[in-house]
Amino acid sequence: MIIELGDTLISTEIFDTNFVCNLSKCKGACCIEGNRGAPLEIEEINAYQKEWHNLAPYLNEQSTKLYEKEGFYEGDDFIEYATTCHPTGECIFAYRNDGCLSCGIEKAYKEKAIETAKPISCHLYPIRLGKVGLYTTLNYHKWDICIAACALGDELKVPVFKFLKEPLIRQFGTSWYQELESIYEAWLTEKK
Repeated sequence: MIIELGDTLISTEIFDTNFVCNLSKCKGACCIEGNRGAPLEIEEINAYQKEWHNLAPYLNEQSTKLYEKEGFYEGDDFIEYATTCHPTGECIFAYRNDGCLSCGIEKAYKEKAIETAKPISCHLYPIRLGKVGLYTTLNYHKWDICIAACALGDELKVPVFKFLKEPLIRQFGTSWYQELESIYEAWLTEKK
């Protein structure tokens, strides 16, 4: 089922599906799996370029070499922009921390070295944004590497959209999110 909220079309899978990242189980697999790097908005590319001197220290040595050779993103007007990846699949911004992959952008942002958060495509995962005409679509992306996240979400009874409250507010604003919560409550009542 699809719900319209302003200029967004929302799949009720984000209500139906429970999800809480379980890094101890997946080890940050989303930073290495897939056929491309994380999708990037042009504004994010521009911001990371501006803040590069503060972001670069958060790269490991292999990523610094990759950056010097290929830059931190790929794509053009015809192919969606995405982060550059190592031949082994890791995102250029990924680093190992206690056996898990973590994000250098996120670390730099949390330490206030940069002003731009990690890509919204990463922050919103497992919600994927798309476009249908003038509408932005929000769909749940099912991926087998997130089985542990779904199990933990089921255990804690946390729907995807509640787990992703912070990035949803970042992308769409507080009022939009509050409206989404109201829609969810009405949807729950109707479902009973």
